[in-house]
Amino acid sequence: MKLKVIIHEADEGGYWAEVPAIPGCMTQGETTNELVDNLGDAVEGCLSIDMKDVRLKKTDRVMDLSI
Repeated sequence: MKLKVIIHEADEGGYWAEVPAIPGCMTQGETTNELVDNLGDAVEGCLSIDMKDVRLKKTDRVMDLSI
């Protein structure tokens, strides 16, 4: 999956980034390398759900999709 990310220089130093395709998904890092590492965690966290809160019927199926 490819996502566009907007990287900003933080006023206090370092960087922060936002992922416009995922509202509210953002992270920060002291260096661009740290920022990129943190972006993977941020996207995963923003897209994850807790399956215990999902109600399924007996005929429903759950699958993982990689893009």
